[in-house]
Amino acid sequence: MLSLSGLAVAGLALFSQVSATILQNGQVRETSFPDTRIDPSASSFRTYPANATEISYKGRWDSKHVSWWSAPGIKFGYTGRTVAISFGNLTSDGVLVGYRIGGLDWMFTNITAGATHLLVSPETPGSDQTGPINPWTFELRVTNWAYGVQIDAVHVATGEKLIKLPDFGRRIEVIGDSLASGMYTTYEGLSSFGYGLGAGLGNTEFAVTAYPGICAADQNCWDIPRGQSHQWFYTSDMSYRASVIHGENPEPWDFKKHPAADIVVINIGTNDNNEANNVSTEAYIDGLAKIIQGVHGKWPEAQVVVMSLWLGFYQSGNTYLPEAPQGWVNEIYEMVKWFNSDAYLSNPIVYDGVTKKTSKTCKKAKPFVHHFNTTGILQHNDIGPQWHPTDVGAIKVASHLQQFIRIKFDWDLYATGPEVFHETLYWNDQSGY
Repeated sequence: MLSLSGLAVAGLALFSQVSATILQNGQVRETSFPDTRIDPSASSFRTYPANATEISYKGRWDSKHVSWWSAPGIKFGYTGRTVAISFGNLTSDGVLVGYRIGGLDWMFTNITAGATHLLVSPETPGSDQTGPINPWTFELRVTNWAYGVQIDAVHVATGEKLIKLPDFGRRIEVIGDSLASGMYTTYEGLSSFGYGLGAGLGNTEFAVTAYPGICAADQNCWDIPRGQSHQWFYTSDMSYRASVIHGENPEPWDFKKHPAADIVVINIGTNDNNEANNVSTEAYIDGLAKIIQGVHGKWPEAQVVVMSLWLGFYQSGNTYLPEAPQGWVNEIYEMVKWFNSDAYLSNPIVYDGVTKKTSKTCKKAKPFVHHFNTTGILQHNDIGPQWHPTDVGAIKVASHLQQFIRIKFDWDLYATGPEVFHETLYWNDQSGY
């Protein structure tokens, strides 16, 4: 979401450099990101190429092993107490990544393009601990939605090995804009409600196909040239980085090579709703419908959850009230009803954003679209000055979505300990004050 034209200019300025500074309420948060670069020639490694079957890629990565969208990552098991990764030259120089071993807390470091980084060593806190996770697992996630990494190779100590981890048995995907991708939260993608939903469910594979400024309608919004009704079908997002790496020939996402999502959560339309982008109601509903039709065409068994929109709050006398109108409330609800009506289900239509073709499916469908009403979840202090959820706001949205999914689809909540959101451990243990 971008609510002011000035924010679009500010957002573009983010592309000029990668910074390790994290601001919290305008103050610089203390961070101690170690410089993990090493000279690989000075060490003895067993090396695995980027396409090794032991390495599981999470989210969307292209054929050059370059990451895209929000919070993409890799995960694998390993033996020994050493893990190093060589990053290719298509890495965003200085990009901040989070990484962890087992279910321990996230650690962070800035990545240098073309360099090798030692991320686990005998000196890494917790690396000498054993069980209950066996084998040891290593997970890395890109924090920023506009930047990415290129995996060139993964290294372990000589005599040790990588271990392929089986995928979890259920999958979820979040489709959205800056609200889902984590813009203005402290660790961006790793503080977003999209990531929090997937990681917080536990034992769930997840992807956050979201990018700030993008509309549902396939038109220019905040200088993002294409909408999600087009871009969701592609591997890369609409960043400046994508235009440099892929030019005018982005790679279509190969749905046949990747397992289908069981649940798809869609939260998009705030950019469409902004008058600056001149998106009509008809264009927005058409774009949102095409996203749903696209999901149904690629993943016929997937359940789709469409979230209502929110725009923030304003002070009215002695209280706060939500901005009005809240963004096509009736239109979204009526569209959900239409998708579940016999008129549609008896003769469903699917859409392919690459070929731009619509086609009727072969058999009658069952109801698959659900409405998630966000009203009452966020209060005025859950949305920051830049109109986006705070870290706590993102946690609230993710938590409510988890409960909705638990009740609606009978999904158990399996995350029972490992950290999800970093640096949100707030407490008071002073009894007298």
